[in-house]
Amino acid sequence: MKHHTVDIESVNIHYVEAVTSNNQPRQTMIFLHGFPEYWGTWHAQLDYFSKEYRVIAPDLPGYNLSDKPQQQSFFEVPNLIQIIAKFIQSVAPQQKIILVAHDWGGAIAWPLAAFFPQLIEKLVILNAAHPSIFTREMISNPQQRQKSEYIHELIAADGEQKLSHNHFQYLKEKIFAGMREGTLTEAQRIAYESVWSQPGAVNGMLQYYRAMPQLAPSAKASDNPNGPVVAATKMKIPNIRIGCATLILWGEQDQAFVKENILGVEEYVPNLQIKRFPDASHWLQHELPNQVNQEIDDFLKHH
Repeated sequence: MKHHTVDIESVNIHYVEAVTSNNQPRQTMIFLHGFPEYWGTWHAQLDYFSKEYRVIAPDLPGYNLSDKPQQQSFFEVPNLIQIIAKFIQSVAPQQKIILVAHDWGGAIAWPLAAFFPQLIEKLVILNAAHPSIFTREMISNPQQRQKSEYIHELIAADGEQKLSHNHFQYLKEKIFAGMREGTLTEAQRIAYESVWSQPGAVNGMLQYYRAMPQLAPSAKASDNPNGPVVAATKMKIPNIRIGCATLILWGEQDQAFVKENILGVEEYVPNLQIKRFPDASHWLQHELPNQVNQEIDDFLKHH
């Protein structure tokens, strides 16, 4: 892996690129991680796909070794889409890319594919709800509102202290909860601690939630609403339509998303395949790296 940084609108974005010995031109695959991760979440995919593709995985702005802009407006989704589109154009200017994304990376990738179709040939999403469907579920499904309740803890005034306390115990126990026992090696756990320990990283990660498009009020009436709280009845369903071939890989034991988030996606994404993993959690690429690689490989070769 080679480490690089690229300046996008005065924000340095750190990324890794797998370097191969032969210089044949190859299509670029770009991998976008989610919360609370970093480029290393994709290690098994980078290793596997570097044999046939040029693979690139950035640290999203606010994370790990990328810059951590202070202004919250930077982290609003329309701006993040622009920044990542410019990142893609900068690192892969020649041809359309394959975009693979998980969690918050997926929350950026969905609208990115809708609004910058000229950049993306194929889209692969792991456990990241399509924004139109997610909003529908937030409006109509109390279980989804309950599953999203943790976000109120993240955006509370003491969110940063809560996450950092006792060597990031909250991130390890609450956020990675549901990940199969023994999925992360000791070395990976140590790597995550060092990622979270980067100056400003915990605050940077939380900015994504503080600038979220819409969040239902907390069920706990005593909570003072922070952040982008909108009554479920007032939420607007965004019209995010995607033309490129798309694969959704979905671990059904997801703590953050109800399974209904993959119902009706075809309405917005007609060229769609969905593969469900009944026993996997939100942390699909960690738990089932080989199956994930195989499904993505089959999709890229046959669609």
